Amino acid sequence: MTDQLFALPTAERDDAAAAAPSPWWRDAVIYQIYPRSFADSDGDGIGDLPGIRSRLPYLRELGVDAVWLSPFYASPQADAGYDVADYRMVDPMFGTIADAQGLIADAHGLGIRVIVDLVPNHSSDQHEWFRRAIAEGPGSPLRGRYHFQPGQGENGELPPNNWKSIFGGPAWTRTTDPDGTPGDWYLHLFAPEQPDFNWEHPAVADEFRTILRFWLDLGVDGFRIDVAHGMVKAEGLPDIDESREWHLLDAGISPCFDRDGVHEIYRSWRRILDEYPGERIAVAEAWAPTLERVANYVRPDELHQAFNFSYLGTAWDAADQRKVIDDSLEAMRKVGAPATWTLSNHDVVRHTTRMLQPNDGDEVAGRKPIDVDPAAGQRRARAATLLMLALPGSAYLYQGEELGLPEVVDLPPEVRQDPAFHRANGQDGYRDGCRVPIPWDGDRTPYGFGPPDGPSWLPQPESWAQLSVAAQQGRPGSTLELYRAALALRHSDPALGAADNLTWCEAPEGLLVFERAPHFRCTVNMTAAPIRIPMPGRALLTSGPVDLDGAEVEIPADTTIWWSV
Repeated sequence: MTDQLFALPTAERDDAAAAAPSPWWRDAVIYQIYPRSFADSDGDGIGDLPGIRSRLPYLRELGVDAVWLSPFYASPQADAGYDVADYRMVDPMFGTIADAQGLIADAHGLGIRVIVDLVPNHSSDQHEWFRRAIAEGPGSPLRGRYHFQPGQGENGELPPNNWKSIFGGPAWTRTTDPDGTPGDWYLHLFAPEQPDFNWEHPAVADEFRTILRFWLDLGVDGFRIDVAHGMVKAEGLPDIDESREWHLLDAGISPCFDRDGVHEIYRSWRRILDEYPGERIAVAEAWAPTLERVANYVRPDELHQAFNFSYLGTAWDAADQRKVIDDSLEAMRKVGAPATWTLSNHDVVRHTTRMLQPNDGDEVAGRKPIDVDPAAGQRRARAATLLMLALPGSAYLYQGEELGLPEVVDLPPEVRQDPAFHRANGQDGYRDGCRVPIPWDGDRTPYGFGPPDGPSWLPQPESWAQLSVAAQQGRPGSTLELYRAALALRHSDPALGAADNLTWCEAPEGLLVFERAPHFRCTVNMTAAPIRIPMPGRALLTSGPVDLDGAEVEIPADTTIWWSV
């Protein structure tokens, strides 16, 4: 039985190490930090930048190349910081600009790059521009920086069009003029507290170019672009077809998502990024109907990476997985960009839970999660992780997945803070379950997230004491040690670099097998029963217990093995 790391022969490492290095981001492992749920330094129950800074050595030991920080800007927190009031200020709940500078410096000292979120589709309704636009009333020049429109109907009592908010309800809210009379409407594709910018106004583009430079000058290594497929709306803001459902993935037919005009914005941003040393990057959160449309965001003169939501939403099925891997590699190959792979993030059900739910895939990410058998969920999640980390390109991890954390499915309604939760017909509203603060040590809450017996902004399950960093540290077979071993091998084995060197091997039905030249093989059993095959080589790492004695190996269900062949 084994699930431990074996070293590669020195000759194999040295031969490939002589190859010219590729840019760091083409095969980077990037770890997403949700600041309010990572580490709380001051005992208020909310994670902060000093807390993150104190835990950077843990991330160095884990073996990640970069961290991506979800928003920590000044914000009323109507949508967990994705409603930004000031893009150049750290919200006091998270710290100060000095804390951000110290975090960046410490991360760089440990060899970890720092990517920060940027939210360009909308601001907070407490942003100075919007507050003044409301206070000054009709005719304010600041209204041109947002989408203010007169209403329809005899007295303007109806919204300007029939667009719906992603969070549920209409995408328009009516204003009240300074004299107390009903006024124009403003557009918000998300919460009413998140008015959409009008990117046709030159001041908006100018402002974001200066925001980019502000953070680049502070030393950040790049940006994750929130709603990167947004910003540009169809001319005239036409109605949508109400005969069908409308969602982020309808970008190909939507008058407000995945419009071709966004690409000129990103070409201008790429020119700024290229001015700075150190290979600064930008990553698109771009929902588009096809991988080919996603690839448009990472053409050579635009952004560097785009999240692969098609992969995240693919069912645990060998044929489906092979197709999405092929399609992803081919789409990115055409534009010279690396593929990206991810299984969890702050907006979807954790894959330890999600991958066992009925109708796996992106459909289930939009529904209320259900409880699953923890052992079975962790077994499949571990297998999926080793598969993902063996693919060419860049991988994104979400905080706590290295601990095997499941989705928290039983949060009471009164503690939930997802703005969609109390709105009808919007996104699922259950994103809080993947945002529960992670456990570090101890046998009672908050498990080292903050001071002993301190609060936690979302309640942590009692079972998480067994999943904490301290409980798994150095324990053979733990999920934490599996991640550490996988990342160490990924970094030491040149076959697992950025090279587009994946070839498929013949295999029994339900077994996914591929090689990466010159010597690496990955086998994944995606069936519910063991599969026996000839021993293909020397096992490097397994996602779970496997008997490796003899000329044949029986691969258990939901198990991945890495081999040197």
